[in-house]
Amino acid sequence: MRCEEKFREVYRRDPDGVSFCPYRVCPIGAHSDHNFGKITGFAINKGLYFAYSAKKNGIVETSSLQFKKRAQWHIEMTPAVKDGDWADYLRGATLALKKRRNVYAGVCGVIEGELPIGGLSSSAAVTLSFLLALCKVNGIELSERELIDVALEAERDYVGVSIGKLDQSCEIFSRKGRLLYLDTLTDEYELIPSASGMAPYRIAIFFSGLEHNLVGSKYNKRVDELRAGAYALLGYTDAEYGSFDEAAARYVPRAAFEEYKDRLPPPWRKRCQHWYDEFDRVERGAEAWRRGDLEEFGRLSFESGWSSIHNWESGAPEQIRLYEIMRETPGIYGGRFAGAGFKGCCIALVDPERWEEIERRVTAAYVKDFPHLSGKYSAYLCETADGATI
Repeated sequence: MRCEEKFREVYRRDPDGVSFCPYRVCPIGAHSDHNFGKITGFAINKGLYFAYSAKKNGIVETSSLQFKKRAQWHIEMTPAVKDGDWADYLRGATLALKKRRNVYAGVCGVIEGELPIGGLSSSAAVTLSFLLALCKVNGIELSERELIDVALEAERDYVGVSIGKLDQSCEIFSRKGRLLYLDTLTDEYELIPSASGMAPYRIAIFFSGLEHNLVGSKYNKRVDELRAGAYALLGYTDAEYGSFDEAAARYVPRAAFEEYKDRLPPPWRKRCQHWYDEFDRVERGAEAWRRGDLEEFGRLSFESGWSSIHNWESGAPEQIRLYEIMRETPGIYGGRFAGAGFKGCCIALVDPERWEEIERRVTAAYVKDFPHLSGKYSAYLCETADGATI
């Protein structure tokens, strides 16, 4: 790995270890976890590596092969306010961990991501890979749920993105060859194996050539619009409710939405429509996976992508075109935007025996429409994988 080579170049010794966090994909269940929806997901065998060693003086010193700026701070003087760079996720993780455990040792290291940034939850992956290393050098053992909570707090409360726990959960709970089916309200989850006789599949990643950043996107606005719709519905139904920040679509029955949806402003109504439909799609998708119906699961994933465009109203023109091309390509069972849908990539479940034909057709159609991105667009065929590890 290049991160190990760079570590030896910088520090003149071998690293103590290398942590790894896979990227994740969510075939069905997008834009719902922040309002306690249900999700499906896989970890993939591409991700983020962190070659690290302990620093007994308490200094945290990190660099990335993807970004030029090196980050440095002391464990006891971690900035309370974000700096606006890639290392904010690590600073947030440091503070969140210190609230729960005794952190005395720092860490130095080099981070390396295997795929282009955008849509595969690289932010959660960098947070978790760093967190695993920081725990290791401090002799701290966190449960899977504690790892998720610390990483979630770092991104939501420190960086300021209104996320739910989809990303961190997929990157921790996932297991190779199994579909993660998670209720983000109760934290109950199931790892559903591929049914006997299910058609073979792999995970395809089609990177649009456009990187994204949730902090500067319309992501938080979309979440607020959904929450506003839920808050209004609580008022229309004369239900008891607290502050705006405590409102969530999960607390409002679908029957109430159907009865009062015409009173909602169109943006709020569309966000709610997506959330309730997506909740239903996830449940139907989990059942389809149990019985080995990959065609139905894929159809639901395509339907989820359509709703992201028309009801959640996300997606750059390049992503929307990629999605349309995927729908027109034989051998692709289903797919959608990856992540929030503001630039980044699309993901798909594909027939591995037809991958060469699929890659050729998608690439040709996409580059024809966006020739200026021919050097930045890329495609990858991936396997499902286990969650984060040292």
